Amino acid sequence: MTISMAHLQPIVSLIAGVLILAMPRLLNYIVAIFLIVSGLLGLGLVR
Repeated sequence: MTISMAHLQPIVSLIAGVLILAMPRLLNYIVAIFLIVSGLLGLGLVR
């Protein structure tokens, strides 16, 4: 898989989501779940 600009935003979203989950707070959980889901959808792993 080649990484292009179209794949950069979902990858950044996944990384940010995982990092936010490492430091949990209620709002952080909501934001982390949103970032992980949008990252998975953007990469086409979940349809």
